[in-house]
Amino acid sequence: MTIFNGWDIIYAPFLSPLYLWLFAGLIVALVLLMLINRLPGTLFRGLGLSLLLFALLNPSLRQEQRDPLKNILLIVTDKSPSQVISGRQDLVDKSLEKLNEQLSDIKNIETEIIALGSDDANAKDGTLAFSSLREGISRLASNRIAGVVMITDGQVHDAPKKFQELGLTVNQGQGNLAGASIPLHFILTGDKNQFDRRIEIVKAPKYGIVGSSRSLKLKVVEQGNSDGASHMVQLKFRQKGSSEKTQFVQVGEEITVPLNFPHAGLNLMEIELEDAKDEITTANNRAVIAAEGVRENLRVLLVSGEPHAGERTWRNLLKSDASVDLVHFTILRPPEKQDGTPIHQLSLIAFPTRELFSEKLEDFDLIIFDRYQRRGVLPLHYLDNVSQYVLNGGAVLIAAGDKFATPLSLANTPLEQILPATPTGQVIDQAYVPKVTDKGQKHPVTHNLPLSNNAASQTAQWGKWFRLVEASVGEGETLMKGAGDHPLLVLNRLGEGRIALLLSDHAWLWARGYDGGGPYTTLLRRLSHWLMKEPDLEEEALTAVGDGRDLLIKRRSMKKTIESVRITRPDGSKKEIILKEVTAGTWQAKLPKQQLGIHRIKSGKLNALAHIGFASEKELKNIVTTDRIVAPLAKEARSGVFWSGGQTKADTDGGVAALMTVPKISMMSSAGAYAGAGWMGLLDRRAYVVKGVKLIPLINGLLALAVMLLVLGTMWWREGR
Repeated sequence: MTIFNGWDIIYAPFLSPLYLWLFAGLIVALVLLMLINRLPGTLFRGLGLSLLLFALLNPSLRQEQRDPLKNILLIVTDKSPSQVISGRQDLVDKSLEKLNEQLSDIKNIETEIIALGSDDANAKDGTLAFSSLREGISRLASNRIAGVVMITDGQVHDAPKKFQELGLTVNQGQGNLAGASIPLHFILTGDKNQFDRRIEIVKAPKYGIVGSSRSLKLKVVEQGNSDGASHMVQLKFRQKGSSEKTQFVQVGEEITVPLNFPHAGLNLMEIELEDAKDEITTANNRAVIAAEGVRENLRVLLVSGEPHAGERTWRNLLKSDASVDLVHFTILRPPEKQDGTPIHQLSLIAFPTRELFSEKLEDFDLIIFDRYQRRGVLPLHYLDNVSQYVLNGGAVLIAAGDKFATPLSLANTPLEQILPATPTGQVIDQAYVPKVTDKGQKHPVTHNLPLSNNAASQTAQWGKWFRLVEASVGEGETLMKGAGDHPLLVLNRLGEGRIALLLSDHAWLWARGYDGGGPYTTLLRRLSHWLMKEPDLEEEALTAVGDGRDLLIKRRSMKKTIESVRITRPDGSKKEIILKEVTAGTWQAKLPKQQLGIHRIKSGKLNALAHIGFASEKELKNIVTTDRIVAPLAKEARSGVFWSGGQTKADTDGGVAALMTVPKISMMSSAGAYAGAGWMGLLDRRAYVVKGVKLIPLINGLLALAVMLLVLGTMWWREGR
């Protein structure tokens, strides 16, 4: 029990509480009995018994030697994406600076800063200011927290429904402050007259079939101090392979536009909204829609000229690819093989040459001739159809056997006009290890081929092959070479079409693991998918992706040197950089801490787009400063919401400086309200730490004996009258 500043009474009773209560009850009963019988000296007898009870309680005066502790003000600074993208992070810094100026005049307070940044791991989930606040409170002594000031735009996404959920209430046992709420103030970065216009994606497809289009739904939304009038605004749509389209739309009205899928892989559409006067940011006036183009199952026609050991290698590889529909024919009975057996007794299927090579040729994405030779099965005009198929954008792969060097070779057919190499007529039958050429080191088909398909048992070199058809290369590029450095794998482009020539039929040795094997699966899969125009296997490519606030740019090329890269930032500024070659044919650069928004990257004739920042719909959806979310919490805490302003004036250097309006701070012992016009209050917790204790017994020794004798003497004197 506190009796005056620093002093209180404590008790160390000699008996248990039960006996003390019984003794107290006995005293009360005796005093009542004496009062009823009107015995003289009742008052002094009761006083004497009470003093005896008080002595049994063993009371002492205690004085604590206290060192006062400073109050703590928690300041939450919000630099989440909604702040950064609208350029209000400077207002946060200036508000904090002005708060610190005022706090420097208050002796018994210190600050704890909780900073929310756009690079935080949880920033992609929105502004989680109150989660960070709870973590900050848990690290501090609760009896020292004098208040919380949150500098924010009000766009927080984890606000509690009730103030009590935050735990900002003084605990019981803390004197006359018990049960009081700790102030929770908000300084809003901006003013009430903000306006913003943005693109809102209502529904966007994640994928689409190549060659088709899907519906994209969007609308234009205006927020803040808008005149509310319905009006038309201009949208521009850009997509690779299509001309720019312009469309006027009604604000707030949902529209549907087609998103085309001209190729496999990532398909991008850029949408640009015309800028409005006085809107707080134009960063959300642009949007990039990314959707994956997927092919309907790729159709591959595999024609094996005769049964051989490597035939099943091609078949197994293509059948194992879920995205491939394989049609495979093996010629078992060529026309010259006549033994008189009636046709109706044969179990063979007739080769549907007209259907495959005339009617449905264009339906195939790739045609593979595996050890095929001229034996009268395919008429020459069908092979001419194949040549035209390639020139019109198709793809052919020829896996040559030894007959490719004879008069029965496909080189002596209309396919000659598309072949990247011409056989010399010689077949080299000797052991050799396939090698990747300098060009092959850069080409995505043969770039960084693994030593083996089995990573656990990689060997020093690949296994040997034993056959190579000698050929002279024309316009094609030699990616691999064999015995005597003669070409082994040659690729070429013919307009939109592609052709590959593998001058050996011994790839199956790698598949069987002979002499250690080799990366046949990787090589043949890359080869077939390059022929079918897989975007990830293009020789000339430029990609850019956002990694948090960093921009990662990659460039692939067959050239010795590449052009510089020009970057156009969201604010329109430009920067030119030189990429660094990291591996053969691959250059890249990583630019840290870039602006939030869409970056345009150009290198030579190649273009790419990248979005920097967390694509948090919560952050980008609402940019305008608001008190709608935080005002109810401040009201429950009897605290204030203050608008910092945001008007500007010219500073001494000719730049722009913000006119900040930050409330004055007052320390309060307790109050019915912690805020008013232009001021905010903080609760003085008067926390301390005890360094020592002084005890003075109230009843002991001669003092207790003297008091008892005085009471007894008074009682006898009263009875003697």
